[in-house]
Amino acid sequence: MSESVQTHVDGRVLEVILDRPKANAIDSPTSQELGRIFADFRDNPDLRVAIITGGGEKFFCAGWDLKAAAAGEDATTDFGVGGFGGLQELPDLNKPVIAAVNGIACGGGFELMISTDIIIAADHATFALPEINAGTLADAATLKLPKRVPYHVAVELLLTGRWMDVDEALKWGLVNEVVKADQLLVRAREVANLLSEGPPLVFAAIKETIRKTENMDFNQSIQMLNDQGLPTVKKLYNSEDMHEGALAFAEKRSPVWKGR
Repeated sequence: MSESVQTHVDGRVLEVILDRPKANAIDSPTSQELGRIFADFRDNPDLRVAIITGGGEKFFCAGWDLKAAAAGEDATTDFGVGGFGGLQELPDLNKPVIAAVNGIACGGGFELMISTDIIIAADHATFALPEINAGTLADAATLKLPKRVPYHVAVELLLTGRWMDVDEALKWGLVNEVVKADQLLVRAREVANLLSEGPPLVFAAIKETIRKTENMDFNQSIQMLNDQGLPTVKKLYNSEDMHEGALAFAEKRSPVWKGR
């Protein structure tokens, strides 16, 4: 493990801390390491939820390390199995990931944030996509942001590069929750621990269903589910956990999820 990325496991929860002072910017080696970490998380049956946050109190992540870009990194650089930041392009990541946004999330850091499933932000966090000012495309955000917030809000952010404060981010649903800075990891861990006790096969089916049906109409999507055409859905509907859920309900007790 490098000094740039730290990890900690607490029960079934993995915490990932991006710690590259001063701005937690990401270069290719850091991105590759994040990709390896999240791929290992994906493949480890003992881990069910991940939290990603930044070191320090000012930056969650400032995006691409411009010193690395000046030294020759470009769009053709190998950023690892998960693409830039380790999450955006990681295939089959069917476990929940929480972003605990401890400060500025801009550029590629903004894109890393919206590649997670739940976003909890400190009350001083701010957000921007400043790529327009450098004459380049915020590629992942251009694809994802109009599906996260109203179209006109997304396009304005992309076209102007302006900053959005945390209250506006909450208003538009860009973040799930805003907390005091000293409560950020406390709250993220509460949510992670709650999810870690949930049914992992259902979580997997939810994430794959959303991902695979994103560009399908409703009739196609529901037919795919009815046909058990998605691996995670087929596994769920033929699982011990599904039987356990019904049995626990009938017996008026808490279910014991085994992930099988």
